[in-house]
Amino acid sequence: MRRVVAALALSACRPADPPDPGYVWDLPAHFPVPAVPASNPMTTEKVTLGRFLFYDFKLSIDGRRSCGICHEPAKGFTDGFAVAVGVENVAHDRNTPSTTNVAYRSPLTWRDPDLWSLEEQLLVPLLGDDPIVEMGVGGHEDEVLARLRSQGPYPDLFADAFPDDDDPVTIERIAMAIAAFERTVNTGASPFDQHLLGDDGAMSDGAKRGAERFEALGCGQCHGGLFFDRPIEGDGTVAGASGYFNTGLYDVDGMGGYPPNDQGLVEVTGDPADTGRFRTPSLRNVAATTPYMHDGTTPTLSDVLTDYARGGRLVASGAYPGDGAGNPYKDPRITGFVLSDADRADLLLFFDALTDWASLEDPRFEDPWCADDDPRHDCVPPIDL
Repeated sequence: MRRVVAALALSACRPADPPDPGYVWDLPAHFPVPAVPASNPMTTEKVTLGRFLFYDFKLSIDGRRSCGICHEPAKGFTDGFAVAVGVENVAHDRNTPSTTNVAYRSPLTWRDPDLWSLEEQLLVPLLGDDPIVEMGVGGHEDEVLARLRSQGPYPDLFADAFPDDDDPVTIERIAMAIAAFERTVNTGASPFDQHLLGDDGAMSDGAKRGAERFEALGCGQCHGGLFFDRPIEGDGTVAGASGYFNTGLYDVDGMGGYPPNDQGLVEVTGDPADTGRFRTPSLRNVAATTPYMHDGTTPTLSDVLTDYARGGRLVASGAYPGDGAGNPYKDPRITGFVLSDADRADLLLFFDALTDWASLEDPRFEDPWCADDDPRHDCVPPIDL
C-alpha cells in the first residue's frame, strides 16, 4: 500500500494558462486547482449555465438526447452501455468515457493525442457526423440556438454568464459553459482518498491487500498518478500525460489485427506499431463505469482481471475471434500473471475503494431539470419554463 501511495504525485498537464484566482473552487483537499484556458475563465454563472445545458434535451436536434444521457452521475458519468448511440440510433465504435475529474485528463479521448481542450472536444458530439451523428446539431445550429434564445431561463442565464456579449447564445458560448461545468465535476472522497488523507480505517483490510497486489502485479506502471491514468517513467516519476497501449484485446488475423472499424492510434499516426493502442482510462470510480475497454466489450472488472492474468484476451467466437495474448503489437508489460481467488477478491475490493459513490450523488452535479414522467433520475426543484 505504501508503494501505491508513494506513486500518486500528480504530474503536470500540458502547459496551460493558470486558473482564474477570482473563482472559488470546491475541490478535494489533495486535488490541485485545474488549469483553465485564459479564453474561458471560470465563473459561478458560467458553471450554472453549463450545468443546465449539459442536461438539456433541447441541445440535440431531435430533443431526445443530452450530454447527461451519455454521462449519468449514478453510472460514474458514463451511460452503462457498451458503446454510445446517437440521435439516428447508430451505435458509436467506442465506449463512453467518464467525465468525472475530466479537468485533469490529458488528452481527452480514446484515440486522439492532440485533443486536450474541453471546449474543442464538446464540439465533436455536438456538431460532428464522423463516425456517427451524436447530438445532430451540425447543420442545424440556427434552429437549436433559436430554441435556447426563446425558452426557459436561458436568456438570463446566458446574459449572466457572458455579460459583455450583445448576443451570447452561440455555439462557442455553449461549449465554453459546458466545459466550465465539466471542470467542476471532481470526485475525490472515495475510501482510497480518505485513506490517503490519513483515515486508516477508511479502507478494508482486503482493499489494502488489493492495493498492494495492484502494485506488485505492475498495474500501476500504466495506471499511475493521482487519477490512475498515467504511465510511470523509467525514473519512477509519473508521466505528464496518459499513455496509449495495446493490451492484447484482439488479434483477429494472427498478425496483430484489430477490428477494422476501430484500430486505435494507428489511424492517426499511420504507424503499424500503433495498432490496437488506446489511451489508458482513469480507474477512479471504476466500479461504477461498467462495461470496460475502449469498445465496451469486457462486461465486468473480474473479466478484466482474467484477461490481464492470461496476458491478453481470448475471443473464442463472434465476428473477431483470436487470442490477444499473441498479438505482436501488445505492450511488453502485458505478460500475464498468476491470480488466486483471494487476489481477485482483494483487487475487486480495491477497485470499489477507488469509487467515490457519495460524490456521484453530489447535488452540485445533478440534473437541474425536473421531469415527472422521466424515471431515469432524481432532480432538484423544478424551474418554471
